[in-house]
Amino acid sequence: MNKIVFTVLFLITLALGSQGQDKNAADAGKKMSAAERKSVIDTLIQKINSYYVYADLAKKMTTTIHRHFVNHDYDTITDRPTFARRLTNDLHAVNNDGHLGVDYTAVPAGNDNHGPPSEAEVNQFRSEWASHNFNFKKVELLDGNIGLLQLDSFFPGEWIKELAAGSMTFLAHSDAIIIDLRQNHGFAPDGVQLIESYFFDEPVHLFDTFDRDAKTMTQAWTLATVPGPKLIHKDLYILVSKNTFSAGEDFSYSMQSTGRAKIIGEVTGGGAHGTKPYTIGTWFSASIPFSYEVNQVTHTDWEGKGVQPDVQVPAEQALLTAQIEAIRSIIKKIPAETERIARLQKVIQQKEQELNDLKAKK
Repeated sequence: MNKIVFTVLFLITLALGSQGQDKNAADAGKKMSAAERKSVIDTLIQKINSYYVYADLAKKMTTTIHRHFVNHDYDTITDRPTFARRLTNDLHAVNNDGHLGVDYTAVPAGNDNHGPPSEAEVNQFRSEWASHNFNFKKVELLDGNIGLLQLDSFFPGEWIKELAAGSMTFLAHSDAIIIDLRQNHGFAPDGVQLIESYFFDEPVHLFDTFDRDAKTMTQAWTLATVPGPKLIHKDLYILVSKNTFSAGEDFSYSMQSTGRAKIIGEVTGGGAHGTKPYTIGTWFSASIPFSYEVNQVTHTDWEGKGVQPDVQVPAEQALLTAQIEAIRSIIKKIPAETERIARLQKVIQQKEQELNDLKAKK
């Protein structure tokens, strides 16, 4: 579970309400003591050294935090949100891992949330996001018979399988498909696996995940079967931006490395590590990455580098750029269909004009 989704889950839990919340809010407003600062720092150092994906980097980061502590650099910080930001900044100064950070929580945390959330929390979280269509924001047919799916999160595969099947059924008669991940911040790896599997005929070994916490290596393959039609012969274009992160990058990186899709847009955020939340104090939690991937084609991942687009353009120009590229590819496949080619060329002219108008506004 990445940092963004953990925060959302926490807010939903807060919205459920609990007795004594007014008192909790009052307690949270009190200034931090030196003893609380030391306890948070000690726990943070222990958790990072125990679980962070790379032990050598964990040691460098915790050494830096400890040095700031003994130098009394934190002594004047009594505001908890400020303290959380300062700890995050000090960690990132050593290792700018976008999944790693310290968060202030508005209500007291439990003793330890290293384990999974409760069934009640999961059900509440699922119900809340079902009312938002699990961030399947848009599925439509663009001019030129180009299918578009805008997907702003990857929720668990079991939760989204009906939406996925419906979306792919809608897209099945398009000549090419664009998946818009420009605002996709990630979440569930098995949701990524489900959507990827629509675009491969047979199971494909995509990457291996190495988990420092569990001391395991797990292979990741596409699924042999999916609900609804597979789209294995469709040209695929994926739109990304600097805001595309985590599982959104995972999908893009795997589809690009296998040669299954062309990536269009901006270099992505560069967060490749699996992450868990840990309680490090009454009012603090830490998101700590614990695993890394090794892609079967590139033998690395996108951590710190981001996914590099095949066609690099500003995010706002990516959709029109992809639509034009898709139509041009279609034309090459139908050399004898002169009437249809003429219609498609008119669409290209129109979209090129729209793209030029968009560029002129910058």
